[in-house]
Amino acid sequence: MRKALLAILVLAMVAGGWWWWRNGAMQPAPVAAGPAAPPPVAVEVAAVKTAPLARRLQAVGTLRSNESVVLRPEVAGRVARIEFDEGQAVRQGQLLVSLDDTVAAAEVKEAEAQLALSETNANRAEKLFRQNAGTERSRDEAAAQVRVDRARLEVARAQLAKTRIMAPFDGIVGLRKVSVGAYVLPGADIANLESIQTLKVDFRVPEVFLAAVRPGQTLQVAADAFPKQAFEGRVYAIDPLIDEAGRSILLRARVDNAAGALRPGLFVRVALVVDEVLDALVVPEEALVPRGRETVVFRVVDGKAQPAPVETGRRRDGVVEIVKGVAAGDKVVTAGHMKLRPGAPVAVAQVEGGSR
Repeated sequence: MRKALLAILVLAMVAGGWWWWRNGAMQPAPVAAGPAAPPPVAVEVAAVKTAPLARRLQAVGTLRSNESVVLRPEVAGRVARIEFDEGQAVRQGQLLVSLDDTVAAAEVKEAEAQLALSETNANRAEKLFRQNAGTERSRDEAAAQVRVDRARLEVARAQLAKTRIMAPFDGIVGLRKVSVGAYVLPGADIANLESIQTLKVDFRVPEVFLAAVRPGQTLQVAADAFPKQAFEGRVYAIDPLIDEAGRSILLRARVDNAAGALRPGLFVRVALVVDEVLDALVVPEEALVPRGRETVVFRVVDGKAQPAPVETGRRRDGVVEIVKGVAAGDKVVTAGHMKLRPGAPVAVAQVEGGSR
């Protein structure tokens, strides 16, 4: 009985082996699948554009009046009248202050009377000389006295004119420092007069830019008092002396102030345009990828990212000039660089800040 069971078991094992060999071992082994293609990298791109691009020097400066003077009397006297209002616009030659002219006017009348007498005496001496009744010396002395008295009259009139202070140019009068009735000495401050239709701005740049600056260059002036405004100006003078202490060059420009917004003494920031390229190739700064000693951008060509070494130039307002390496119209990656490899497929998610 045991031998019969053992024989049946051996027969079952042989039959099972034959079936496995027939249905499993004879089948070809499955071929392993190759690596799956990497998914495209989502990126943002921008087109290479042509645009005017200027190189600017940044500096700080101070605004000054185009013309500025402190009104001061040349003679002593008592203030008789003040002919202006503080902050008033005045014209050249307009009377601003009158000093008491009683004494000066009397001296003019005295000089006029003395001159009239001298002229009469000179005429009489000339007549007597022609009639051979007078000497040549008497005639010459009388003529000389006329000239002396004329000079004295001119001096008296000049002294009288100095009691009247006129505006030397068009401008705005500042705050006065005297009142009617005050006795002022020569040189005492009365008020300041400022011409501010056009303002000057003085600023300095390092001496290394000596070859780059010249009269006629344009600039923009910005002041903290007007954060959203820029004022145009033009350089008209360069100091020939370089400051030895700061190694800097002093430039002076004129800024139009017809609206009267700016004021002398204001601290300003100056952006001086030293040169400009009208058709520069520009890309956003975000497109640049530093790699060792070179800079590259990733161009999108046929849906794949291709690195391109570039040579950069000027920078301004978030854009960079590309001197060499790309052409106008090329698409360059501005976001998503970290996952890019040469030849990697890309999916453009955004173009120049707009939707795809």
